[in-house]
Amino acid sequence: MHPSNFRERCLVKPGERVSLQSLSTTTLGELDTPELATPVFQELRNRMSDLQRVFYAQGERKLLLVMQAMDTGGKDGCVRKLFSRVDPQGVRVTPFKAPSKIELAHDFLWRVHQVVPAKGEIAVFNRSHYEDIIAVRVKNLMPREVWEKRYQHIVNFEQMLVDEGVTIVKIFLHISKEEQKRRLQARLDRPEKHWKFFPEDLEDRARWDDFELAYEDVFERTSTEAAPWYVVPADFKWYRDMVVSKIVTGVMDEMGLDYPKVTWDPSKIVID
Repeated sequence: MHPSNFRERCLVKPGERVSLQSLSTTTLGELDTPELATPVFQELRNRMSDLQRVFYAQGERKLLLVMQAMDTGGKDGCVRKLFSRVDPQGVRVTPFKAPSKIELAHDFLWRVHQVVPAKGEIAVFNRSHYEDIIAVRVKNLMPREVWEKRYQHIVNFEQMLVDEGVTIVKIFLHISKEEQKRRLQARLDRPEKHWKFFPEDLEDRARWDDFELAYEDVFERTSTEAAPWYVVPADFKWYRDMVVSKIVTGVMDEMGLDYPKVTWDPSKIVID
């Protein structure tokens, strides 16, 4: 396994002010060709399969993976690649779209709390409770006095989950505006991708700088020791997948996972 600590290099330290424009969207300068990164990713993907098998069998730990990105950032593909070799019954992916009328009738964390991981489960949020700050703020869906309070609400909520045994990993897939343009154009050029294109995506693209600022504030105010943020270069899908796999497997390696010990002696069991 390559020794470089990609996890540390992508970490947003508590209270750190991040400038997304100053961070690379391509590579971190190591394993920066497909020929170098792909074998490492394949090894990590196998490691992910092994770790999840023990994680599920042990049935004690809980892992929440939060995925955020600009439109076309690659959340779907990254999650699919990362967990392509694991037992699907141990992983649950929840996509957070615009809230329904029922969800809007409750507090903004109501729909989130229902899908946090149980023991032995990996829960993946494709978008998340952070949309209730970022999208609400940028699109001016609610007044500032509403979404301003949500930073601390989220920090408290995540700390409660951690206190209850949840390990939280929050990843932002960092793409450039030029790469987003290429991906949006690809959706227009391929009929089988038209369903993924929404004209209103161009309205969000016009607010690119506002979204970047909103994310920078989120990182500074909600990256904590208990629930850190990681900013991952994501223009190159092969590099993105390798780095995210490195982060997630690194976190799971530190859990001290082991198969549950049985209370009986296998050597004394005889099957007729």
